[in-house]
Amino acid sequence: MAPDNGHDHDSGPPIPTYDEAVAGGTWQHSDRSPLDGDAEGQSLLTSRTPRPYQHSGSTQNGGGRRPRGYQPPTAETDDEDSLLGSDSDTDREADHVRREMQEMEIDDSDTRGMRNRSSWGKRIGLSLPQWRWRWRWRLPQLRSRQRPADPSSGAPSGDGEVAPETTPGARFAFPTLGSTALFIIVARALAIMLVLGFLYLVFVSDLFGDMARRMGSGMFDPASVRRHIKHSVDPMRIRATLKHFAGYAHVAGTSGDYALMQDTVMLFQKYGLEDVTMDTFNVYLNYPKADGRAVEILGPDGRPEWSAKLEEDERNEEKIGYQAMAFHGHSMSGDVKGPLVYANYGTREDYEWLKANGVDTKGAIALVRYGGRPKNLGWKVKEAELAGFAGCLVYSDPADNGFVKGDTAPNGPYIPADGVQRGSVSLTNHIIGDVLTPGWGSEDGAQRMRLDQTAGLVKIPSLPLAWRDAQVLLQRLQAHGNRVPTPWTGGVPDIREWWTGNTTSPVVRLKNEQDVNERQPIWNVYGRILGSEQTEKKILIGNHRDSWGFGAVDGHSGTTIMFELIRIFGDLAAQGWRPRRTIEFMSWDGEEYNMIGSTEYVEANDDLLRRDGVAYINLGAAVRGNNFHAAGSPMFYKLLLEVLHDVQDPNFNDDSLRVLWEQKKSNLEGLDDDSDYVPFRDIVGTSSLDLSFDGSDYPAHSSYETFEWVDQVGDPGFVYHALLSQFVGLFVLELCDRPVLPFDIAHYTNSLGRWIQGLEDWARTLGDSAVSLEPLVDAHHDVVNAVREFVKWERGWEATVLANSGIEPPNLSGSRVAYNTKMAHFESDLLDSLGIPNRTQFKHVIFGPRLSGDEIEYFPSIRDAFVSGNRDLAAQMVARVADIIKKAAARLLE
Repeated sequence: MAPDNGHDHDSGPPIPTYDEAVAGGTWQHSDRSPLDGDAEGQSLLTSRTPRPYQHSGSTQNGGGRRPRGYQPPTAETDDEDSLLGSDSDTDREADHVRREMQEMEIDDSDTRGMRNRSSWGKRIGLSLPQWRWRWRWRLPQLRSRQRPADPSSGAPSGDGEVAPETTPGARFAFPTLGSTALFIIVARALAIMLVLGFLYLVFVSDLFGDMARRMGSGMFDPASVRRHIKHSVDPMRIRATLKHFAGYAHVAGTSGDYALMQDTVMLFQKYGLEDVTMDTFNVYLNYPKADGRAVEILGPDGRPEWSAKLEEDERNEEKIGYQAMAFHGHSMSGDVKGPLVYANYGTREDYEWLKANGVDTKGAIALVRYGGRPKNLGWKVKEAELAGFAGCLVYSDPADNGFVKGDTAPNGPYIPADGVQRGSVSLTNHIIGDVLTPGWGSEDGAQRMRLDQTAGLVKIPSLPLAWRDAQVLLQRLQAHGNRVPTPWTGGVPDIREWWTGNTTSPVVRLKNEQDVNERQPIWNVYGRILGSEQTEKKILIGNHRDSWGFGAVDGHSGTTIMFELIRIFGDLAAQGWRPRRTIEFMSWDGEEYNMIGSTEYVEANDDLLRRDGVAYINLGAAVRGNNFHAAGSPMFYKLLLEVLHDVQDPNFNDDSLRVLWEQKKSNLEGLDDDSDYVPFRDIVGTSSLDLSFDGSDYPAHSSYETFEWVDQVGDPGFVYHALLSQFVGLFVLELCDRPVLPFDIAHYTNSLGRWIQGLEDWARTLGDSAVSLEPLVDAHHDVVNAVREFVKWERGWEATVLANSGIEPPNLSGSRVAYNTKMAHFESDLLDSLGIPNRTQFKHVIFGPRLSGDEIEYFPSIRDAFVSGNRDLAAQMVARVADIIKKAAARLLE
């Protein structure tokens, strides 16, 4: 049900529908078919009409084999005759019948004097040369049979003679039993019944719909499909979508979020996705109260001498809707006070420096800045809690994200004086998703933990601040405590000297009273395009719909790209195209709090995803600059380079993205732990990839992250939204439609060797050589040997198909599907069913978050054991991880 609008945090203006928002705009041309008026698009439409198939004498048809099934021939021919051409004389009819029999591969021994030697097979494209075929569907020629002419009649015969007139009685006489006329009547009645039955099958049953799905992309030229995807991207349609979705605040679970969920369902259906469904999960969320937050400096009498503004200046409310209040998601409620202490970035090292220099932090209020390490906001607050602070304030310093670095919003990428960077203080390195249901979905009837049992929440209150408020606090610290080290000095102006503060500092009150709901509904939306060959195997594309404010970058730059892809793939599906593997689009809710929507979906579908999840592509803060960025599984490395080569940047002389990427010495990076790919990678082992165009910075999670900022500063003309749409569309096409899954398992193997070497180097820095990592080295050798044998099959398959003129023999189809499945399962075979000790929600033996922070660490269970100092546990984890890797290698060769 829709959320109750009675709460202050839910209030807002009437929310327009998507159609109302874009009606009357300047993008009317976007409503035309993507194929209209586009030469390359028209080639796709043409390719849907199968071309004539040449007889066995042609050198282009592979020796007379008839293409069949899921992969099309390249439709290039000079024959433009009508599909229903008619011949008028007997000789042409005889020739036509011979051609029909040759094309249909019927044994016409009387006519041809030989048996047809063709074998049925599947034509393979995309990754193999595109062969030319001439193949035409024909309808049978219908000719009326004339009676022999009677010279005495008045009717003309075939030779121009006159046939005799028939009497009325003779013309309408009821046919006698056994007569030819009765036979014709019965035959016609049966024919009518057959036609009616055919119409029933077509219009009532789904037989032919299922056949069309099984035909898949077999009636489409793959090169034309690629061109269609690339040239159908419409930047102005993307712009209109973003303008609507970033038109008002929509924190997870609020009325704005609910309205966008309804718009998402409508657009999924409008653009042609199948099985559009919505999930509701009931999860733990908190919301601010308008009068429930305060940051005050108290005088000697305990009364406020100064109060922080907390909220940003209103930014043209009528134009962009109401602004979300400033707060921390999953923060703890409380009303605390204590002396103020400045602690730089709030790292463990910073708190240790304070302790070493005599600063008493117990019961104090910490003031820390965004940035540094850990980047994870929750861990900054957790470290303050562990250091004994009663509360924590976090501000955006101009030296990290403000005027010191360049122009500020709305005219530049950095946060201005009143800008407040909201965020979540969930401890994502311990629990992701609903913090009260770790390991299982938050569905009706699910068991729930108590708040005091969960390891996913901090236990002290916190609030975000603008630097204009932090400035006053820093000024009041003069001559209290110690002068800070030079690296601790920020960029806030008018601070004569930077001091730490101590027990003599001004007393600060931090009040954070909230609305808390342990069963707040949030809503995921799903839709798909069913595959034709491996329907159960899924290529997943996801983006989160909720945001801390207007969310024009995070995550609606990704939302608009996903909708553009849905529109394009939906148009292909409407024309009869089908991928080999199912494409599923997901709109997540609750990502900003703790990746809740995606995690609950994964936990509720754990077994299904381990079995059928092939790849997950994430689009979060997808466009915030012009530098292409990719992070994810090494499985995608080779395909990434291929598709980068096919997309050109018009702002850089139309150089390919690959050229620009290599010029900047970029590489496929590892994933961290702060977006919706985490549950897919760490819980079910689905190979995951995060894609974006990055920039210097953007006014993240503030009320300055608006459509206007993206339109004028972030991506004028929506060039990079369009480029990323092209890239993701082509990338997904290859994943879902190549006969052999384009995974780079060899690159994964090489990366595994580097990760083991990195672990050895790290272990040496601890000065503890008592635990041998040799079992991991041996496991890597097993993977190398297994992969060396495994990939031979693909080379042999490709050679066979090429030798067979691009046709896959029937006996190889099942083997190819099994080969794809083993490759897709390799990462899910690297899961430990027991999980990381004390963090059992994370099950991947290679990837996972740090124990105290958010940087990616390879082999997290082994590192945790080393850090704990428990050598026996470390040796056990090394042996266990090595055994899991060995078994994954062995399964490749089963």
